Amino acid sequence: MKFRYAMVCSSNQNRSMEAHSLLKKQGFDVSSYGTGAHVKLPGPSLREPNVYEFGTPYKHMLDDLRRKDPELYKRNGILPMLKRNSSVKLAPQRWQDNAADGTFDIVFTFEEKVFDMVIEDLHNRDQVLLKSVLVINLEVKDNHEEAAIGARLALDLCEQIEAAESWEESIDDILASFENKHRRKLLYSISFY
Repeated sequence: MKFRYAMVCSSNQNRSMEAHSLLKKQGFDVSSYGTGAHVKLPGPSLREPNVYEFGTPYKHMLDDLRRKDPELYKRNGILPMLKRNSSVKLAPQRWQDNAADGTFDIVFTFEEKVFDMVIEDLHNRDQVLLKSVLVINLEVKDNHEEAAIGARLALDLCEQIEAAESWEESIDDILASFENKHRRKLLYSISFY
């Protein structure tokens, strides 16, 4: 594969990890991140989410939720999600703290708010290399079914980008073709490192 990819959602749990897992299986050079202040997972009620710090191992979250209410977290899909996540990487990572991971060629976000945060962060970084990075937002609802669909759509778009001679010259055509084929509107921006 020609490019390095980053998949980004709020908590680096569902949408970004579903895409990370799928792209990794397909041989892509991919990482994933979240942009939130903390990692939030559903709790027994909307007012009682489970909150963890970025860097807390997925296995720790899995064990914690198994102790709290294994039936609830199995039924709502959180335990299988955490098990999948722990097979992909150790712990959720925060986008804003990823400078040591190097640069990416293509960044996918799965929510407009996350897209805005990634763009803002890239603008606030020291732009020493002046290396271009394509940031694409593919809006995906934060549930397990939509995350699986979003991951397949991200894979399709990554394959189209990989097939292009130069994404910089053909990105408008690639995105227009994708939008027509999948009936999904994309946002994108070209930023620099």
